[in-house]
Amino acid sequence: MRPPANVRICAMIHPTTPLLVFSGSTRADSLNLKLAKATADLASAAGAPVTLLSLSDFDLPIYNGDLEARGTPADVIRLKEVLHAHPAWIISTPEYNGSYPALLKNAIDWASRPISGNTEWAVGAKPFAGKVVGLMAASPGALGGIRSLSHLSPLLLQLQCWVTPKQFALAKAGEAFDADGRIVNDATRAGVQGVIDQALWAARKFQG
Repeated sequence: MRPPANVRICAMIHPTTPLLVFSGSTRADSLNLKLAKATADLASAAGAPVTLLSLSDFDLPIYNGDLEARGTPADVIRLKEVLHAHPAWIISTPEYNGSYPALLKNAIDWASRPISGNTEWAVGAKPFAGKVVGLMAASPGALGGIRSLSHLSPLLLQLQCWVTPKQFALAKAGEAFDADGRIVNDATRAGVQGVIDQALWAARKFQG
């Protein structure tokens, strides 16, 4: 499935697909949090209904089977609900040691767990299956965190997500935003917009 050349125009004509945007970091001055916020602003300006999620709003302990056996935490169910409600996502992840961070992996692990005795969440992949996910990374380094995306993509594919072919890694991200968190470079803005457009286009195709 390949998006048409005028995908950006299509995205603005049909803005009703809900888009979920979140960062794999919760640090207050995180470059990836800044990129997620700027992405949400660009998508919203184009008319898409956007939810900007922060993983810091969810109390997610490190996954442990014994803890799970005592009862799935309420915030895990809340996270499942938010993920399931949005057909398109964009994730902006840091790169730690050439991969994505434990915070993001832990959230995905919890959200993908089946809940015994709960008919709504008996299938672990339910919040993920069929979701269109655009991936981004930001780093102060020259590679922009791109190695993290090569690890995150197969994990999401395993969970039955459709990962957009177009991804974006923001190098030298410490120079990419103004004091208000807005993207200062046209090329950066175009790279982000390309991921937004492709995610929304594919999500609408899957929705029929």
